Amino acid sequence: MVPVDLRYTKEHEWVRLDGDEAVVGITAFAADQLGDVVFVELPAVGRALAQHATFGVVESVKAVSDLFTPLGGEVVAINDALAGQPELVNSDPYAGGWMLRLKVADAAQVDGLLDAAAYEQLTSEG
Repeated sequence: MVPVDLRYTKEHEWVRLDGDEAVVGITAFAADQLGDVVFVELPAVGRALAQHATFGVVESVKAVSDLFTPLGGEVVAINDALAGQPELVNSDPYAGGWMLRLKVADAAQVDGLLDAAAYEQLTSEG
């Protein structure tokens, strides 16, 4: 079951709005498909990202995958815990395994993202 308070991309990232900031990570579905995550590369704080731009890389025992930002904005924080514990992406993708916080440039971009029901439909078609 995917959390209903988040929005999702077709590339399996999630976003949680928190005022004018957004917390971003990858979904449990994505983490499960990747297998055991062994490394996460995240951008520098202060970097400006366009919506759908690549913001980093997640490496697992199975694959290396690019990460895409659901919303445009400036990186205001990254999850430093992932450097020493990349497995948090697998064990706690919606809380401890978050990847970055953005200062959102255009909150209207959220309207183009999937809600939980649409994301569940997308992953069940797989």
